[in-house]
Amino acid sequence: MAVSHHRHDSGWPELPEGEHAVTELSSARSGGLSPFGEVIELPLPAEDLPYLHPITVPNR
Repeated sequence: MAVSHHRHDSGWPELPEGEHAVTELSSARSGGLSPFGEVIELPLPAEDLPYLHPITVPNR
């Protein structure tokens, strides 16, 4: 199979020899890391959530 040189994978960084682009290798947790960081403790208190339950009032 021919190698295509006109495409570039922008999702994979170029790193020096011996470095790893995979952050799971340097994490204390296995699996994917949270995009919100590791400082959030779940579950969050209901008072901290910006959720308003929708209320439907029928027209009569």
